[in-house]
Amino acid sequence: MTRALITGGAGFIGSHAADSLLAAGYEVRLLDNLSPQVHGDNRQRPSYLAADAELIIGDVTDADAVERALRGADMVLHLASVVGVGQSMYDIEPYVRTNEVGTAVLLQALSKGPVERLVVASSMSIYGEGLYRSADQSVIACEERPIEQLRNGDWELRDKAGSPLEPVPTPETKQPSLSSIYALNKYAQERMCLITGKAYGIPTLALRFFNVFGPRQALSNPYTGVLAIFAARLLNGRRPLVFEDGLQRRDFVHVHDVARACRMALEADHAQDVFNVGSGQSRNILSVAQDLADVMGRPDIEPEITRKYRAGDIRHCFADIGKSRDVLGFIPHIHFKDGLEELAEYLGDQIADDQAERATHELLQRGLVA
Repeated sequence: MTRALITGGAGFIGSHAADSLLAAGYEVRLLDNLSPQVHGDNRQRPSYLAADAELIIGDVTDADAVERALRGADMVLHLASVVGVGQSMYDIEPYVRTNEVGTAVLLQALSKGPVERLVVASSMSIYGEGLYRSADQSVIACEERPIEQLRNGDWELRDKAGSPLEPVPTPETKQPSLSSIYALNKYAQERMCLITGKAYGIPTLALRFFNVFGPRQALSNPYTGVLAIFAARLLNGRRPLVFEDGLQRRDFVHVHDVARACRMALEADHAQDVFNVGSGQSRNILSVAQDLADVMGRPDIEPEITRKYRAGDIRHCFADIGKSRDVLGFIPHIHFKDGLEELAEYLGDQIADDQAERATHELLQRGLVA
C-alpha cells in the first residue's frame, strides 16, 4: 500500500487531503506541530482527524522529526506553513524559519532518501496583482498601486491615461510580483521544491492555492482565510471588517476540491510544473461577507467597510484554471453557495475567539494599515 506523508497534515487543508487519500486506499502519516495559533494551547490531536491517519507531533524545522516522519513514505504532500499576508509583514523571522527553512530541512532529508513524488502548496499571493485588460484589449501585468493613490481612497488600477483596467483570469504564465513576506516565502518554497526535485529525480508539482474555504478552518486565527475571519465576527454578533471599498475580487475554492486536487497531483504523470487551484470564478469581498451573513442567519449584521488599506494587499486576482483542467483533469465540483451552506452548518456548534480587531491593531501600530 502506498504511504503518503502530509506535512501540516492536522490543519485545515491537510486534514481534508488526508481524508481524500485514505478514501482512495493510501496509508497516511501526518507531521504537524499543532501550532497554538491554529489549534489552541492544548496541543491535542484534533477530533476531526481520521482515526486511520497516523499523527507525529513535530515541527518541520526539526530534522529528526522530519526524518522520522519520512521513514517508509512513498510520496510527500508538503503543506506545513505559517499563513497570512498581514502577519508576515511583522513576524518576519518566524515566517521565514517555518516556510523556507522548514522546506529546506524537508528537502535535505529527501536528498538522502528520495520519494516517488513531491507536491508542495504554493499560493496565489505570489502573483501580486492579477492580470488586467486595457481599453485597447491588450492584457497587461500591473505594478503595485502607488501609496499616494491608496491614501486618496482610489482603489482601482488604471492605465496611463487614467482609465480603469478590467481584471481578467490569471494563468500560471504570469510572472511573480512578490508584495509580502508570505508571497516571497511561498515562491521560495515552490522553487526550492522544483529545483531539488529535478536534481534528485523526484517528480514535483507546485499547487498555487487561491482562497480556500470550508469546515475545519481555524476561526480564532485572525490571519487565516477571509471567510473564517468573517465567520468569527458573525458568530460573536460583530460586523465583518472589509478593507478598501470591498469591491476587490478574489477566487474562492472549496477545501474538498482542493483536497481532490492534491490527490490528483500526487497521482499525475506530469512533473516539475506549477498549477493554479481555484474555482475559476471571481467574487468581490463585500458580496462574500453579505452571502455568509445570510447563510448564517445574520442578514441584519452588515459588513463594515473600513476604507483602509493594508501593506501587501492587492486589488484583484482570480484563477485561470485551464491548465489544471487540461493536464491534471481538475474541475471544481462544489458551487460557492453550496460550500457556504456546508460552512454555516459546521459553524452551528463552533465557538470563535474573534481576534480581527486585535490583528488590525497590530498592523496599525506598525504602520501597515492606513
